[in-house]
Amino acid sequence: MGTGTNPVAGAKKRIYTILQSVSLACLLVVVPLTTEAEAVGLFGYQATPYSGLKPFPKWRKVLNTYKNEPGECTPNKYNRCAYQKWVTLIEEWRLLPKEKQLEKVNRHMNLFRYILDPINWGVRDYWEIPKEFFARFGDCEDYAIVKYFTLRALGWSEKNMKIVVLQDINLGVAHAILVVDFDSKSLVLDNQIGQIVDAKRIRHYKPIYSVNETGWWRHKPK
Repeated sequence: MGTGTNPVAGAKKRIYTILQSVSLACLLVVVPLTTEAEAVGLFGYQATPYSGLKPFPKWRKVLNTYKNEPGECTPNKYNRCAYQKWVTLIEEWRLLPKEKQLEKVNRHMNLFRYILDPINWGVRDYWEIPKEFFARFGDCEDYAIVKYFTLRALGWSEKNMKIVVLQDINLGVAHAILVVDFDSKSLVLDNQIGQIVDAKRIRHYKPIYSVNETGWWRHKPK
């Protein structure tokens, strides 16, 4: 055997390092970052930024649990060793241009089966870490979460990403997506849409709130 660097081990180390400071966000108090609304224009709505994540216990649990229990390769009836395959793919995608990384991440995660939380977990709403998603699949926010952490592992900044919880006006249901700011656009990575779409092209989403590792945003009409 050679003595070169193990790419899987290297990817794991980078993932752990990126997320070592994630839980610190949970200690912040919830106060507005600014005294007036920041009009970012996501789906035509204003976004008021806040620091801290106290109102979002499920998201805080995801951040803390993923840092401490990122996953391992264990056989099960759902999806054998998909976590290890994910780590390997991260190393392959790391060499791609950023726009190609977005395409690969969105397309690959959307291949996994959609399953509702009451069926999968026996509760109305459960937010998964990537290990759980790869083992048991998931619903809309779980796709957004695994895309978020994949891009973080690829070196993307949390400042350019938000998990957005919204109302799908056409279907009349709650939904969640990942929005990534890139190339002067807000790009939507959505398990309901095959391609990455500029948020300006979407008219049937009503954002409620969005989160990342360091804060959250309340959305309201302009």
